[in-house]
Amino acid sequence: MKVPSIVQIGDILVSSEILTQYFCCDYDVCRGACCIIGDSGAPLRDDEPEILERNYPRYEAWMSVEGRQKVAESGFFEIDADGDLVTPLLHGSEECAYTRFEGEGCFCAIERAYCAGRCPFVKPISCRLYPIRASVLRNGLTALNLHRWEICKCAFEKGRKEGVSVVEFLRKPLIDAYGETFYSELSAVSRIICADSRS
Repeated sequence: MKVPSIVQIGDILVSSEILTQYFCCDYDVCRGACCIIGDSGAPLRDDEPEILERNYPRYEAWMSVEGRQKVAESGFFEIDADGDLVTPLLHGSEECAYTRFEGEGCFCAIERAYCAGRCPFVKPISCRLYPIRASVLRNGLTALNLHRWEICKCAFEKGRKEGVSVVEFLRKPLIDAYGETFYSELSAVSRIICADSRS
């Protein structure tokens, strides 16, 4: 079976790479580099700046002094060169203001607060969905594409080695973002395509 380049499920267009590739974060190798490397902050949905501000008292204690200073000076989001809402970066740095350092690695301060039971918001959905990047097209459809980042090469290798597909790895954030029905259909299509590719 020839795999189509795009699969449509409801009003969501899914790149076939999402259905056929493997991914599993390898924190022992990357040490959370995605929090401190990049041209701009993490993409935010239109409703997330308000969510970040509302929950700030719940997660600010997990942030660095520099991160709290950045938020105090610039607010809970920035607009990048492409005109998109993103998380703020520290001045003269690629480091997200919401980063928390622990030993030799770094984590999302918001997620740390969530895991401690202090914050109901996990972290921006774009971070949770990585390596999937979502964009809303002019016709109103949502496009999901696979993003490849050199610092996450180890995650693609680990996923392939352990047999963890992108769809399996991102089960919870995909359900949270697009619902159980969408995920069930996506998972079914992924299984069919992957089974066919092995036969």
